[in-house]
Amino acid sequence: MDARSHDGETIAESLRTPASFGAIFDRHYDVVQGYLQRQVGPDLADELASQAFLVAFDKRDRFECERPSARPWLFGIATNLLRHHHRGVRRQLHAYERTGVDPVLDAFDGLEARVDAAEMGRALAAALAQLSDEEREVLLLYAWADLTYTEIAEVLGLPIGTVRSRLHRARGRVRELLQADRANTGTAPNPVGGEKQWTRSS
Repeated sequence: MDARSHDGETIAESLRTPASFGAIFDRHYDVVQGYLQRQVGPDLADELASQAFLVAFDKRDRFECERPSARPWLFGIATNLLRHHHRGVRRQLHAYERTGVDPVLDAFDGLEARVDAAEMGRALAAALAQLSDEEREVLLLYAWADLTYTEIAEVLGLPIGTVRSRLHRARGRVRELLQADRANTGTAPNPVGGEKQWTRSS
């Protein structure tokens, strides 16, 4: 059974025994930190992820413990923290555009990861930087955090129809920009995970 199915029970237990919340940290820290790192780099990601879990701990009495997974709730907290660092996110994307290096994949030593980072390249970073904040936020929660439409709606406090429409616009815009880059350079940028990563079914 997915560990997330125990989250509600674990958080309820942590209200009686605060140390129990450590299990939530163990289950979800890596995925939250990894999502943040893709946007703001490793140093700030560590800081924001730690802050997100401190906020979650302080507000755990507000969590609806009948919910089986705490992941959307945690990503909601992390997303709110990211909004305060929006300028840093944009700088990271522009740096990625210049270097062609994904800060997550570059942290690994394997040759395959380095090759994938190079393939992802500048074009995708440039495309992401040109999206509106709202469209980029939805797309990255979908593609990098691997959340469903329903979970994204919960994270952002939006109707699911709004999530679908923003995601549709964002994917269309990214495709359009990548196609324009391919026409200009004669190459075909290949996002890590391929086109499927950006177009998977929810």
